[in-house]
Amino acid sequence: MLVIIETISLFIQPVALAVRLTANITAGHLLIHLIGGATLALLNISTITAFVTFIILILLTLLEFAVALIQAYVFTLLVSLYLHDNT
Repeated sequence: MLVIIETISLFIQPVALAVRLTANITAGHLLIHLIGGATLALLNISTITAFVTFIILILLTLLEFAVALIQAYVFTLLVSLYLHDNT
């Protein structure tokens, strides 16, 4: 019974890692897309508000870049730990 549980946990770990990475990437892209659409919509209404929203979009893009670097580090670290546990 213990062998079955350990085998299942070995298959679940990479799936959980993939789901976590996919959710983080999707959330960031969705937020950038929504703020980009709001910037374009505000361009016709108020140029100053659109400019402020554009600045927020640029800052969010920089934040997403930093999150991507952290995610890459976490992915590499967890994959190496998973491989170390299985050898």
